Amino acid sequence: MTTAPHILIVDDEPNIVMSLEFLMRKNGYQVSIARNGTEALEAVDRTGFDVVLLDIMMPDVDGYHVCRHLRQRPDRAATRVVFLSAKSKEADIQKGYEAGADLYLSKPFSTRQLMEKVKELLEPNPFPAGEGL
Repeated sequence: MTTAPHILIVDDEPNIVMSLEFLMRKNGYQVSIARNGTEALEAVDRTGFDVVLLDIMMPDVDGYHVCRHLRQRPDRAATRVVFLSAKSKEADIQKGYEAGADLYLSKPFSTRQLMEKVKELLEPNPFPAGEGL
């Protein structure tokens, strides 16, 4: 039996955390929560996650820093990072991808779209490197 994918939700806004946690659990995922960047850094150092849903603007350590920290760990290379941010300027989005994000969704976002994207990110690659069409 395989274990459910483990998702880390990182946001300092309690209502967003609650709704994302409900959504992810309802879809069968294990969920952990970090309420700020410092908790997120500790969580990714302690546990391997399949997906990290990451806010950018937090009071202590921002999401860009958390993402770069995660990308510097070879043992976390498979972790997918999705930025969920109110910062929707092209430069902010670009900075998110440069920090190592797999996906960047601007708030407010569609929960249905988020679930579709999370499921896509968790799918094994149907074409191993060098193979395919």
